[in-house]
Amino acid sequence: MVQRIRNKKFLDRLAKNLKLARKKRGVTQEELAFKAGLTLSQIARIETAQINTSISTIFAILQALDVEANELFK
Repeated sequence: MVQRIRNKKFLDRLAKNLKLARKKRGVTQEELAFKAGLTLSQIARIETAQINTSISTIFAILQALDVEANELFK
């Protein structure tokens, strides 16, 4: 149970930071999905903390937004 709570908090923080980073750069979810080679629904589910995505997906998002990992994981 404690692990699930920690994961939820982490996913919520990642979702919030991703959305902020994307908006800060003036990029829509659709544009980000295209640049990262992902689907729009994937981006939406990550930004709403509905899925625990893979590190390779996070890497693709980082490259597409041209951001450092610490911006998403702070």
